[in-house]
Amino acid sequence: MNRPAAFMGKSNRFLSAGIVGVVIALLLLSIVFGSWYTVDQGERGVKLRYGAIVGIAEPGLNFKVPFVDTVEHVSVQNQTILYDRLESYSKDQQPATLRISVSYRVPEARVEELYSQYGTIEKMVDRLISRKVPDEVKNVFGRYTAISAIQDRTKLGIDVNEGLKKSVLGPVAIDSVQVEDVTFSDAYEQSIEKRMMAEVEIQTKRQNLETERINAEITVTQAKAQADSALAKAQAEAEAIRVRGVAEADAIKARGEALKQNAQLIALTQAEKWNGVLPATMVPGGAVPFLNLKANTGNE
Repeated sequence: MNRPAAFMGKSNRFLSAGIVGVVIALLLLSIVFGSWYTVDQGERGVKLRYGAIVGIAEPGLNFKVPFVDTVEHVSVQNQTILYDRLESYSKDQQPATLRISVSYRVPEARVEELYSQYGTIEKMVDRLISRKVPDEVKNVFGRYTAISAIQDRTKLGIDVNEGLKKSVLGPVAIDSVQVEDVTFSDAYEQSIEKRMMAEVEIQTKRQNLETERINAEITVTQAKAQADSALAKAQAEAEAIRVRGVAEADAIKARGEALKQNAQLIALTQAEKWNGVLPATMVPGGAVPFLNLKANTGNE
């Protein structure tokens, strides 16, 4: 009867020792594996000891005191938040609804400040950005008329971006602001469309008038060129006639001078033109052409 009781006592002691050994082994494993942690490249680790910040962990493998230190991960990558329905009024009192996206990030050097003041990025965004965006959009959009807000949307985004950067003071960097859409009332949209169509029509008419003016100038230029050509031709012909007239007059004058100097030249010219035939009829008392017969003296 005593042997089995002693055996059972030993078995219980072995079992207790095994359980203790397992607990110790698990504890050792927990200490070993719980002392190391990793931080991704796009994050920084806020290392806490009993809730107090004791350092910022860089990307890679890091060590912490087991059961004493904890690590909170904070993203330092660029993030975007969309504000879908922001209401505002333009300079000319036109109501509008805007959709704006804001890209931001937490600077690496200000991760500790972020955690100390806000705890998480979401809380920081809610308190710093989301509260400022509607007011800044109203301030900037109110400096634009409805037409200029549509035509200069890029500049509108730049102005909102600059305004947010100046008004948002804290552990965050505003990278960009995009005005993705501006919507006015249906009635105003229709009036804008009609106005744009009227402007296009006016511009088209101006272009047509300019084309007609250019064509008219071309026609005038061509007509002037033709007139100048005709005038030049007429002047050339007149000059040619004048030159011929001068030449003929000079020739006649020279001929007259020659005849004046030599009277026999007239008879010679007449003789050269005579065909040798005497006239069939003679006028009484008339002379025979080209014949100068001397009277007989009786010496023949």
